[in-house]
Amino acid sequence: MLLELKQRSALSYAQLARRTFTSSSTLHRYCTGTSVPADYQTVVRLGEECGASDDELNELLRRWRNQEHEAVQRGAEAVPAEPVEEPVPLGALRSRRGLRPGHAWLPVAALAVAAVLAAVTIASVPPPEQQEEVPPQQRSLPDPDAVPAWVRHPAPVEPEMFGVTMNSHSGEMPAFRVGSVRLWDSNTRWAGLEPARGRYDWSTLDRMVGAAQEEDLPVTFVLGGTPEWAAPDAPSGTYSDGSRSAPPDDLADWDGFVRRLVERFQGRIDAYELWNSATDEVVYSGSPRTLVEMTRRAADIVHEVDPRATVVCPSMGELWSGHGMQRLREFADLGGYEECDAVGIKLHPRSAADPPESALELLPRVSRTLHERGIVRKLWNTGTRRTLPNEEQLDEPRAVAHAMRFYLSAFYARPFEVERMYFYSWGTPTNPVVLQAEGSPPTAAGLAVERLQSWLAGTAARGCGRGLDRGLPEGVWECEFVDGAGQVLQVRWSPGERQQETRAGHGAQYVTDVRGVRTAVGPGDPVPVSGTPVLLTSTR
Repeated sequence: MLLELKQRSALSYAQLARRTFTSSSTLHRYCTGTSVPADYQTVVRLGEECGASDDELNELLRRWRNQEHEAVQRGAEAVPAEPVEEPVPLGALRSRRGLRPGHAWLPVAALAVAAVLAAVTIASVPPPEQQEEVPPQQRSLPDPDAVPAWVRHPAPVEPEMFGVTMNSHSGEMPAFRVGSVRLWDSNTRWAGLEPARGRYDWSTLDRMVGAAQEEDLPVTFVLGGTPEWAAPDAPSGTYSDGSRSAPPDDLADWDGFVRRLVERFQGRIDAYELWNSATDEVVYSGSPRTLVEMTRRAADIVHEVDPRATVVCPSMGELWSGHGMQRLREFADLGGYEECDAVGIKLHPRSAADPPESALELLPRVSRTLHERGIVRKLWNTGTRRTLPNEEQLDEPRAVAHAMRFYLSAFYARPFEVERMYFYSWGTPTNPVVLQAEGSPPTAAGLAVERLQSWLAGTAARGCGRGLDRGLPEGVWECEFVDGAGQVLQVRWSPGERQQETRAGHGAQYVTDVRGVRTAVGPGDPVPVSGTPVLLTSTR
C-alpha cells in the first residue's frame, strides 16, 4: 500500500525522504516490504506526504498493526523492523506539517487506533533513565538513518575542525597535522592555576599556549577543577591536583579567576569551554542552576574582555543515558545556552569498539531538545567519557579506520551544525586509539588523520550520504568535496568494515589509499571499499 501511495504521489524516493526526514534507502525498504517502520508516526508521515485520505490512513495503520502482530508471532523469522524512535505527541504530527489549528487529521476511529498504538509503543520502551547499555557483543552497525543524507552549496572545510585534547603539559605539540588543540588533561585546571586565593601560577598555561601559537594552532581552554581553598567542604574530583567537583562557595572567586585568565590570554586563547563533562558527578557535583549562573557570569566576562573569543557552554556527556539528556534539558530550560556561542557535547559511541559513526545516533535527540527550546547554536564535540582509557586498545587497522572516520562523521553531521571535533586526547599511550604517545613518533592512526587532512585541505564539502542516496551499494558511506582546481573528491568507506565493490563515476581519474598509493581508474572501473576510507578523484 505504501508503494501504491508513493507511485500515485509521483514523488521520487529522494523527494519523499526529504519531506519525511528519513533516507531514500529506508523508504525503498518500506515500500518493498523488506522492513517495517517501528512506530506509527512514521506510517502517518508517509501517508500524509503521499496525499492519503483519512480512510487510507486508517487502512495504513490497520495493516501496520497487523504486520506488527504477525512479526511477534513469527519470532525470529519476523520481517525486520526499523529502530524505535522516541514517541511524538499525537497533536504534533499534523501541526508540524503546517495544518490549520483545530483541523482533525483523522476520524475518531483512527485516533483511537493511533492512541492504542502510541500506548503500545510507549509501554514497550522504558524511559531513558531505566534503559541499560547494550553489551558490546550485542551491538550492531550504526543506524545510517539517524542522520539524513544532505547536499548543499559547497562550504569550506575549516582546518580547526580537526582538533585534539592535550594529555600533556610539557609544551610538546603533535608531530602530525592537526587543526586545533584543547587544554584539559594538561595541568591547566583552575586548582593548579590559582593554588591560593589571588596567587596565580601561569607557567604551565603560558608554556602550552606559547607552544600552540608557534604551531599556529587555535587553543580552546577548558574551565573547571575548583581549588580546595574555594570549596573546602566539597567532594574531591577525580584528578590528582586536589581539585573539587563542586562550584566555589563564593562565586566572586569564580569571577575573579575568569577575569584574570581572560585578561592575561586575550587574543592568544581562541575559545573558552566553561566546564568539562558537566553531567559527570565526579567532575561537576553542583546544581544545574548554579552551573547556569557560572556560565552567565563567565560568558559576560569573556565577551567584555575578549569579544573575539568563542564561548562554549559546559560540555554535556552521558548522552546515551537518561541522566545526560535530562541534564542537557535542565541547562537549556534554565537559559544556560543564551549567552554561549557554541554548545559543548560529548559525541561518542557507546564503546571504543563500536563504529565511530554510531555516535551520530545521538544528534537527533540533542538537536530536538535544543530546537524545541529555540536554541540554534554550533555544536562542538569536545571528547568522550572519563572511563574510556579503561577500554581495550584497538589493533592497528581498526585504529586507523576509527581515527579517520571519527572526523569524517562530522561532515556527515553537518545538517546538525557540528563545527568542531576534538579527538579525546593526544600524548597518552593508554587510550583505545593512540594517535601519538608523547616522546614517540605518530602511530599509523595519527598518520592516517594527517592523510585525511591532506586530502581535504583547501576543499569545500557539498554532500554526504550512503547506499542508494549516493548510487552506491547498501552500507557504503560517502562524502563529496570540491577543490580549487575544479576536481570532485569523494571519500568512501564501509562502517561494516567488510570489503565491498563500488564503481567509479563520470570523470574518474584515480583512487588514493591511506598510505598515499594512487591507482588510475576510469568511469565504471571497480573501486573496492572497506572500513578504511579511500579517496576517489574525478573531474567535474
